[in-house]
Amino acid sequence: MDLVQVFADLDAQPWAELEHAYGSAEDVPEALRALAGADEEAAGEALGELYGCILHQGSVYEASARAVPYLAGLAAAGVRTDELLVLLGGIAESEAVYDGTPPGECQAAVIGQLPLMLPLVDAEDGAVRQAAVWAAARTGAVEPVLPVLLRRWEREEEPLVRAELLAGAVLLDPAGAAVGMVTGALAAGEPGELRIAAVLGTLDLGLPWTGTHHRTVLSLLPADQLVADRLDLERTEPLHHIVEALLDRDTSADREAAFALLDFALRVPDDDVRAEALWATEQACVFSRSAPARLANPLIALLDDPTSARPALSALDKLGPYALAAAPALTALASGDGDVADRGGDSADRGGDVADRALKVLAVVDPERAAPLLARDLAGRPAALGAACDFPRTGHDGPFPYHPALLDAARARLTVPGLDGNEPNRLIRLLASWGERAAPAFPELAALLGQFPAFVPAALAAVDPGRAVVPLAEAAVAGPEPGRFAAARALHSLTGELEPLLTVLAAELAAADLHRVRQAARATADLGEDAAVLVPRLRAALGTDDDRATAPRLDADVGIALALWRLTGDPGEALPVIAAVLEASDSEWMRWPAVNAARAAARLGPAAAMLRPALERGLAHPERAPSMALALLATGTATRHRARLAATLLRCAERNADPMGALEALAALGPESLTESELHRLTRLAERDHRVWSTGLASDVVSSDARFQEAARALLRAPTA
Repeated sequence: MDLVQVFADLDAQPWAELEHAYGSAEDVPEALRALAGADEEAAGEALGELYGCILHQGSVYEASARAVPYLAGLAAAGVRTDELLVLLGGIAESEAVYDGTPPGECQAAVIGQLPLMLPLVDAEDGAVRQAAVWAAARTGAVEPVLPVLLRRWEREEEPLVRAELLAGAVLLDPAGAAVGMVTGALAAGEPGELRIAAVLGTLDLGLPWTGTHHRTVLSLLPADQLVADRLDLERTEPLHHIVEALLDRDTSADREAAFALLDFALRVPDDDVRAEALWATEQACVFSRSAPARLANPLIALLDDPTSARPALSALDKLGPYALAAAPALTALASGDGDVADRGGDSADRGGDVADRALKVLAVVDPERAAPLLARDLAGRPAALGAACDFPRTGHDGPFPYHPALLDAARARLTVPGLDGNEPNRLIRLLASWGERAAPAFPELAALLGQFPAFVPAALAAVDPGRAVVPLAEAAVAGPEPGRFAAARALHSLTGELEPLLTVLAAELAAADLHRVRQAARATADLGEDAAVLVPRLRAALGTDDDRATAPRLDADVGIALALWRLTGDPGEALPVIAAVLEASDSEWMRWPAVNAARAAARLGPAAAMLRPALERGLAHPERAPSMALALLATGTATRHRARLAATLLRCAERNADPMGALEALAALGPESLTESELHRLTRLAERDHRVWSTGLASDVVSSDARFQEAARALLRAPTA
């Protein structure tokens, strides 16, 4: 196929009317022509642009389907053949459609080009054969593709291509030829690339895990290099994938198989093997409730190894209480007695990163032991200081332990000129958490009131309420403008004095920064009738229907609506605003404003009954459904939904879609509303091996899941009648 033929009708397409990730697709023809141009640099840039706009982060568009024939034609004509085949495969397998393109249209477009693509399965160039096999399999078109792949399997010798052929057969013929291909490929004489593909195929097919699979995986470690040139980007870390797939089967035998792999791999004296094992272990502890107990011993043992201590500390973060056994080793590393640099490690770690990471873990599992160690080098332990400040988030009640030496160290750090970054905020929060035990630090905190006006006022009020009144009163009136709100609020908490706070709130409600407006609205609502003078300011701060296009605007309006209701006692003004926010946030990208609006509706109770249609629509979105259910229950409009609300909420928790919100709504629904089957599902959520957690940092998963378990068990213990 020549290029004239490829581009024959290119300009006849309505590109300007089509859309891709960045709007109009009128630039697609230029990119397609650049691909075929003599300028290699321009061609490479054009390929990147096409990936960015017609396969943007895995999503496809109407323009993607229209571009497919030209991409296939260029590939068949020898223009960047392997690269364009991979792009075509990505378009074929994508299920993420955002512009109204009918589902399957892009895949159908690629299937339509199989007559051009399938001959390339027999190309002389191995990279082209590999790409052609992968792309053809991604179409899911069994009848035209499978026979071609099976014929090629009989004569293919290149390991990577054979691996792609095996994976393609698993995808297209899981109950047929793929089983025999996978079994045969496990033979000891086969190349590692093919054997690891067979192990992965075993899991994809749901075949039993045997000793052969166990021995095969261990013999192939480190395995990352065996898949580095594969085209399936989801398998670039095979040990991690294998372990997670086994854990996902959720049987005791498969769990033990996963843990046995990791236990062995963690003990292999090879840095690359241990690196793969440590990452897979960390993810196993995130995924599985039983993993920390099973893997703690081999993981803790690595703290004595100079090259493995640092990566092991990241996984130790996920052990929860099982990391307590590591306290002696962590203490040695954190204090410098076990510094990896002194035992052959990287000299850059001396007194630095490893000690800080070790102290961070120790601060969570044995905080009393960690506190004096943190005092010894507060400036050099930022991660440990962060853990001390976020202490309640790790599952502990109360603040990080007070220690006189740590108080002295914090005071000294606060006097360092030019203190910036996260450190001052963390130091101020730590001192505030100790309350009046930190009173000696009052002079240092007061000296920083002008430099950190948003953080210091609450700390001053906490550590020495008596001395705090005068500086707070001055800061509320004449301090830096960004900090007046914090100062006035802290002053009000100490003295009940309203005037400075009302003055500041009036100014904050008129701010251009919508985050400040939202904060001010919340504070105004907390004052209730005492802030009635601010009602006109609240009304003036509301957005209009034309304004409600961003999440900050929507969130601010929800806060203002609640404040108006609290101040006036009349829901009449709040309801239209909340209704407008629910309407404006009825899209995939506006989850949190919708959740906030539903929570506001729940606060209004029966007065918000008119919002029922919008709340019912929100039940269709798993991440929003718990908040919508709470609102329906609070407003008394869930009567006809009660029978299906429990199933909806359990499904949300099972999918990790706001699981804590789902429990809250189930509690509001009442345990008596749950059937025996639903109680069994709730019990399984509380006791299964798979963790349940809200989205967030991986380091928070263990504590988040523990809170979920505790709440689920409490709900199950509640009387059902």
